[in-house]
Amino acid sequence: MITTKQKQNIIKKAQIHATDTGSPEAQVALLSKSIDELAIHLKKNHKDNHSRRGLLQMVADRRTHLNYLKRKSKVRYESLVKKIGLK
Repeated sequence: MITTKQKQNIIKKAQIHATDTGSPEAQVALLSKSIDELAIHLKKNHKDNHSRRGLLQMVADRRTHLNYLKRKSKVRYESLVKKIGLK
């Protein structure tokens, strides 16, 4: 689980402006952190199929946000990918 302080720090690193919490960049950053933590959990608990399904849903949601961002602004997409370390 991501704590409130961790969530605020992640959003601060990815936000576009001071009050930004819902931009694709912020959402992708939060999803990436959750995906990383859930992947670690699944390495320890390989039979936890319910969490595995949640992980797949989060990956699909992140991919949807990234596709949207890529379609709307290639520059923002590329800077986000570099910033959070995807690809």
